[in-house]
Amino acid sequence: MTRFSCHLFVCTNRRAEDNPKGCCASKGSEQIAKAIKIKAYERGLKGQVRVNQAGCIDACATGVSAVMYPSGVYYQQITLDDVDEIVERSLVQGEVIKRLVLPFRQAAPPAGQETG
Repeated sequence: MTRFSCHLFVCTNRRAEDNPKGCCASKGSEQIAKAIKIKAYERGLKGQVRVNQAGCIDACATGVSAVMYPSGVYYQQITLDDVDEIVERSLVQGEVIKRLVLPFRQAAPPAGQETG
C-alpha cells in the first residue's frame, strides 16, 4: 500500500543563463509548482496526492516539465493556464492531458544488438 495515489514532480531545475537547454526555473516552474500544490490542496487532495518540486528530469528544453507517478507520464510546456486542468483532469480524474505529453524518441539499440 502506498501513502499517496499520485506523485507529481515539477522540475524547478536552475541552469546557467547561457546553457543551450535552458531551465524550467527560468520559465516560471517554481510559481507553477506552487500553484498546482495550492490548487490540489484546495480541491481536497492533501494526503492523497503529493506535488513536489524536483531537480532536473531531463526535459528543460521543452519548457516547464513535470512527471507523474505511478503512471510515468511526462508533461511539457506547462504554463499557469494549465494548472486547473492538470489538477482536475490528471490529479482528480487520473486522465492524461495529451496536448501536454512529452513524446520520447525510442532509443537506438546498443551496437551489435538487433531488434525484433
